[in-house]
Amino acid sequence: MTQAHPRISKAVIPAAGLGTRFLPATKATPKEMLPVVDKPAIQYVVEEAVSAGLDDVLMITGRNKRPLEDHFDRNYELESALQKKGDASRLAKVQESSDLATMHYVRQGDPRGLGHAVLCAAPHVGHEPFAVLLGDDLIDPRDPLLQRMIEIQERHGGSVIALMEVAPEQIHLYGCAAVDATAEGDVVKITGLVEKPDPAEAPSNYAIIGRYVLAPEIFDVLRKTEPGRGGEIQLTDALQQLAADEKLGGPVHGVVFRGRRYDTGDRGDYLRAIVRLACEREDLGPEFRTWLRSYVAEEMQQS
Repeated sequence: MTQAHPRISKAVIPAAGLGTRFLPATKATPKEMLPVVDKPAIQYVVEEAVSAGLDDVLMITGRNKRPLEDHFDRNYELESALQKKGDASRLAKVQESSDLATMHYVRQGDPRGLGHAVLCAAPHVGHEPFAVLLGDDLIDPRDPLLQRMIEIQERHGGSVIALMEVAPEQIHLYGCAAVDATAEGDVVKITGLVEKPDPAEAPSNYAIIGRYVLAPEIFDVLRKTEPGRGGEIQLTDALQQLAADEKLGGPVHGVVFRGRRYDTGDRGDYLRAIVRLACEREDLGPEFRTWLRSYVAEEMQQS
């Protein structure tokens, strides 16, 4: 009989990064607040957590990240102005972000890597499994990756990592997993992990993407993890220890994601994400697609 494991209720969203790839836009604005069409990227991530049943959200922030807190708080002056105008549609959009979840915040303080950011969540999470969602990866709500990961974790215990197959020449951009197949086509057993390997030495073309469901034992491992690549405490290094020794915190599984993912951490992919999502919007899509076809046709004629 399959053992039942504790129900996951908490999500952790690390958001303390400086966003240097988007300078100068991120000089005074957190990168997580950059709009993807008409919502900041971070709201899509919180919505994903809530859709998976995780309405207790801890955001790991840093200096100059106050706008994140303000976005998920009430803005009574703006709400009052919209009420007086009778603008019910925009009022609902403004209130939506403040009603999404129970939000908590803690500052990382010293930017010492993703592993350190996750460790900052230990007092809030306690001894429960929890999800980690990175703000640069937007997962299309029609492809419920996080729900599937939670299902696997609740069935097997331990930790679960989201994986994606990439071209071998791109694997050096990601953490990479060595895997064994299981009876389920989208689930693998992870036997090893390496951060941004040389393509010639990569154990597979399975790349780690920004979704994790972690056993609470990860905190004990992170406390003992020495700084790795870039002088930072790497979450991948801690997960490698769990994968190598199940006695530390159960097995490590991977869910292979083959759905729609939008990478907003890269400038080019950020623009592509906006175009894709705008094209799919009922209110914007028809007119925008018409313009886009015309623009592309004109560019092709001129080239």
